[in-house]
This record gives sequence, structure tokens and C-alpha cells, in this order.
Amino acid sequence: MTAVAATSVSNPSFDEIILDQGEAISSKLNALRLEHYPPDATKSLRQFSLGEVAYFLGITSSNVKKLHLEGKGPTPATTAAGRRTYTAEQMLELRNYLDRHGRTEVKRYVPHRRKGEALQILSIVNFKGGSGKTTTAAHLAQFLALTGHRVLLIDLDPQASLSALHGVQPELDRNPSLYDAIRYDDARKPITSVIRPTNFPGLDLIAANLELQEYEYETPLAASRKQSEGKLFFTRISDALKPVDSLYDVVVIDCPPQLGYLTLTALTASTAVLITIHPQMLDVMSMSQFLLMLGGILQSIARVGARVNLQWFRYLVTRYEPTDGPQAQMVGFMQSLFPGQMLKNAMLKSTAIADAGITNQTLYEVERGQFIRSTYDRALEALNGVNEEVASLIHKAWGRKSATL
Repeated sequence: MTAVAATSVSNPSFDEIILDQGEAISSKLNALRLEHYPPDATKSLRQFSLGEVAYFLGITSSNVKKLHLEGKGPTPATTAAGRRTYTAEQMLELRNYLDRHGRTEVKRYVPHRRKGEALQILSIVNFKGGSGKTTTAAHLAQFLALTGHRVLLIDLDPQASLSALHGVQPELDRNPSLYDAIRYDDARKPITSVIRPTNFPGLDLIAANLELQEYEYETPLAASRKQSEGKLFFTRISDALKPVDSLYDVVVIDCPPQLGYLTLTALTASTAVLITIHPQMLDVMSMSQFLLMLGGILQSIARVGARVNLQWFRYLVTRYEPTDGPQAQMVGFMQSLFPGQMLKNAMLKSTAIADAGITNQTLYEVERGQFIRSTYDRALEALNGVNEEVASLIHKAWGRKSATL
């Protein structure tokens, strides 16, 4: 008996090992986070150059400069070299000023929804991890906010990578998630109680945590108990969003890399879907299986009233290396198969995006001077191209002619 006890002590079980290692990683990450963000501090956001402000506002740099010289709009910070920079809040203030004083019948500077325009709910999905799904969701949501939209970003992945990018460490911050607003018991809360602001004006976040996984277990149980809520699980996200419908223009959902109830519930709430795909043979084969499984499941649940009514969906090529021959061939293959569903722009593989992620930042947050300029500019150009195309699709769904209207 003593020998057996000694053996069990000296050889911890697998579950004990991984729990210890998970806690060790979490503790180390928290130490690194506190080094960058002291307790009770909020994640800050850098200032934006004159050229960046002009780009996001859709006007020329000379017009931005002229507004300042004429004392119109907010006063930017000015360096000793005469360079002007604006905070994101000042950029929003300038946008509102232009909308009041510079708007014409064909040009508006505040792109908020108008009467009769429905809330756009965009889910970003892929069955396989590592496809750039979270990176796409984060940059798209921030781009939409910087261009004047009111955005709600929902992290639906229990791994919470998107939340971490926005300064949230779930196992330490004890943050609520969307699970609190879609659970089946009496502990369900209104969605307003789980929404938190971010460091980007106009962008709010519903962070993720491991509790989201409970939804995967509880949904079939609720359905087996013949609860109407369980059988109608596919309405839970759309129902939860109703109280905040008028507060946002776009909802961006980062779905988990699996075809479970969370993903299905998001898809049935969506008005649009973006499927990320890394252009390599194994990834395309995996996506083929994902589409076949998804189509079969959606046909099954459609019989009980769950229908996906999309205004558009697109495939987005991510982590693309144009100089890689096989990748270029795979992109050509996809474009020949689905010419109407492929985004024209692709997100390039870039060390700038990867390096920014090391410090839990996006390309819109980091300073250009931290990178080789050509590397940063190349990545940003590709990123903006993708986001502009998606913004244009959102505006066309509203019946507008372009993303600037």
C-alpha cells in the first residue's frame, strides 16, 4: 500500500500535469500583461497621423490640415517637426464635424444605419484552426470602428484569443461571455450586462471564456427534455441581440473552429458569412469536408425552422504568399470554382501582423516605426483592401452604392 501511494505521488496523472502547466502558463502571461498594463489600467490606443486620419475619413490630407488651420474641428497634437496627430476620439469628433458641415447629398461622413437598414451580423468561420479567422475578425471590427461604424465584436471561441487581443485574460479577469445571455437556466442575463467597451471608440466587445463550452453540452440536454428553448436553440443569439439592435450598425462574430451549436446558432443569426481559407491543399480539403458537413446539418435543422438567410457570403484567402507557386495555383483554382464568392482581395502572410500579435496588438494599434516600413506598409495595404471590400458589401446590403455613402 505504501509503495503504491508513493508511486502515485511521484507520478502525477495527466489531468494533474496539464492543470499545473495551464496554471503556469496563465500566471506567466498575467505577469507579462501586468508589465504592459498595470492593475486597473485600460488598454490605450496610439495617435493617428494626418495621412491615416485622412484615409479613415475619406478626405485628403490637405483638407484635414486646412480644417486645423481654420480652427475647425478638434485640435491635434503637433510635434516639434510640425507633424499633426489625432487620437481616435478626435478623429470621431472630426468625422461628426464634417458630417454636420461638409455633408452633401452624395457624401456622408457618419455611416450609421438609416431608417429601414437592418443590423448586419457577420460571422467569420472555418472548421480548421490557424486559418486567420481571429486576426480577420479583430482587424475588420477595428477598421469598421475607425471608419465611423458602431460595432459589436463577439468572441464566441472558448479559447478567447480575440478577447486576449483586446486586453482580456478570461481565467484571471472573470469576465462574462455571451454564454451568460444565451444559457437555458434562470441565471441568464441581458446582453447589456456582458458588453464592455474597448480602446477603439465605437467598438464594444463581448469577451469569451471557457463557460461558452457549456452551451455545447446544455443545448442537446435542453432539446432532449423537450424544452421549446432547446429545440429552438438557433434563435438564441438573434433573440439576445434584440435589446441592443438600435445601438450598433454591424455585429462581427468570431466563431469557434468547430461545427457545434455555438457556430450553428451564430450562422442562423447572421446576415453574412466570411469563410477564411489558407490556400494549401490540406486546408482546402478540410474546408471541403466542413462545407459538406455544414450543408447537411443546415438542411436537417431547416426542417424545424432554422434557416440561414444570408445577404452575402464570401471566401477570404488568408496568410497568402503570392510568390509561393502552389499557393498561387490554389487561389486560381478557388477563383475558377467560385468566381462570385471569392473576395478580390487576400490577406497576405506578414511578420508585421505576427509580431504585433506577440504583444496582443493588431496592425491598427502598433506604431509603424516599430517595423521595417516596407513590411508594415505591404501588410497594411492588403489588410485595408480586404476590409474596404467587406465594408462595401455591408453597405450594398443596406442598398447603398458604395462604402462611402
